[in-house]
Amino acid sequence: MKGISSWSFRPYRPFLTEVGDPYICRVVPDREKIHFEWLENGSEYAVYYRERGTEIFLHWKNTAECACDITGLTEGKEYEFYVASKKGKSRVRLALCGAPVGTVVNYLHPDDEAYAFSGRYLCSPSLVRHPDGFLLASMDLFAGNHPQNLTLIFRSDDDGATWHYVSELMPCFWGKMFIHKGELYMLSCSTEYGDLLIGKSTDGGKTFSAPVTLLRGSNGKHGNSGVHKNPQNIVYYDGRIYETLEWGTWSNRVYGHAAMVMSCDENDDLLVPENWSFSEPRPFAHFTEELQNLPLHTMTIEGTLVTDREGKLLNIMRFGKYGTALVYRVDTENHEAPLSFLRCMEFPANYSKFMIKYDADFDAYYSVATRVYDREYAGARNLLSLFRSEDLVHWTVVCDLFDFRSHDREKVGFQYVDFEFEGDDIIYLCRTAINNAHNFHDANYSTFHTIKNFRNLGKEE
Repeated sequence: MKGISSWSFRPYRPFLTEVGDPYICRVVPDREKIHFEWLENGSEYAVYYRERGTEIFLHWKNTAECACDITGLTEGKEYEFYVASKKGKSRVRLALCGAPVGTVVNYLHPDDEAYAFSGRYLCSPSLVRHPDGFLLASMDLFAGNHPQNLTLIFRSDDDGATWHYVSELMPCFWGKMFIHKGELYMLSCSTEYGDLLIGKSTDGGKTFSAPVTLLRGSNGKHGNSGVHKNPQNIVYYDGRIYETLEWGTWSNRVYGHAAMVMSCDENDDLLVPENWSFSEPRPFAHFTEELQNLPLHTMTIEGTLVTDREGKLLNIMRFGKYGTALVYRVDTENHEAPLSFLRCMEFPANYSKFMIKYDADFDAYYSVATRVYDREYAGARNLLSLFRSEDLVHWTVVCDLFDFRSHDREKVGFQYVDFEFEGDDIIYLCRTAINNAHNFHDANYSTFHTIKNFRNLGKEE
């Protein structure tokens, strides 16, 4: 065999691991059916299924297509299914029939071991509009005590109405796709708290050249600090490209996650490590009186970049105090200088990753995020809302997008939204836990949504 010279696979096949051939690359359950797709491996395929817990697989149909709908199923029940050709047989996959939300990009049953070599749940939504017009969505596979290093990429050619599989990146975790000078990039970690990587695709995400290491991390195990990031805004400011990251680990009881930014001249080659500058990590400190009684390892994590009314570049961070986000200022003159604390910001969505974007057409700031609605259960993620601010100081709830407060908050979550402005609309990709997910955090869906005419929402009649 030859050595690997690229980042991308279709699919990734670990040695001595059975991923199935045909390879089932996308699963979408509904109330009474399961749709699934696979990569070509023959001219005719036989599809089989059974209710989970029963003994015999039933033959559903033969087909020449690389996709199938198994219909007439029962909502709330779990099913196992596979596809076979003369050349081989897929893995047996799992799905629970249930009502979806939005458009399902991909689904993974919490007991499905198809990607157990990386993880068991879908995380890190990343959404981008390619210059050629299509949408790309990515998500990684995570689970505690798993390697966490595989990312799946999907594509839509009809503005999110339908999706299909494109490729897989390995190693790739916490990745963000973005477009720079008309070309597609992925910025990610190799694994949880691993190396910071960047790579480029010239064919719409089908293939990526080998990634370049920008910063060395660790494996994040046993309290070892390393690179932490999340799919966030790529921001251009004064001729440079900026992104947020942190240095630390959840296990670090001294400083937790120290805030950072990275930047590069927008005209430089992004794949040359020496072109990037990193600010010195800034741990949380007792900056103001209201923060005095908090331990130094209090969570500051998952910052989002935005420019304020005075033209300052800010890093606004999720923070482990109810109703509060921390606002840091980025030194745009000295690119390696640490961030400086600016102020606390009242923000009702700080117990999950959030993204803030400035809308020039409406001259306002927007966020799509999980809303905190109960101080006793501030970690609940079953209420997703659209927020607006005129000044990055005061925030209002424009509307609620998904209100599942009547459902079990331990089993339902809408979180880690990556969103884009599209004319009069907002499009977004969500890490979604519904229909008997492992828990609210460990999502079983990646779902796509559109907020129509968002600037008109929340206006008084």
